[in-house]
Amino acid sequence: MALTPQDIGRIANLARLELTPSESERMLTQLNGFFDIVEKMRAVDTSGLTPLAHPVAAIQDVALRLREDVASEPNQRETNQKSAPAVERGLFLVPKVIE
Repeated sequence: MALTPQDIGRIANLARLELTPSESERMLTQLNGFFDIVEKMRAVDTSGLTPLAHPVAAIQDVALRLREDVASEPNQRETNQKSAPAVERGLFLVPKVIE
């Protein structure tokens, strides 16, 4: 998949970026280079391979340092919501911005 200069212009517009022609050309080259790398990676047959838990696991044993998933902070919901302009049933109320 190769991008065109028009694609770069549309992406820049969506991102609210003002690109000079040289910046736009450089961005086009970089993004197309990225997509070329992705296409090369997709061309590799990975069927039958199991995913690694860690990228280094392919060359050496890695012991993952996992910790227990426990809450370590006390519940301070009421304290944190004291400064909120509007709260209802423990939830912050915000103005509707999308119709």
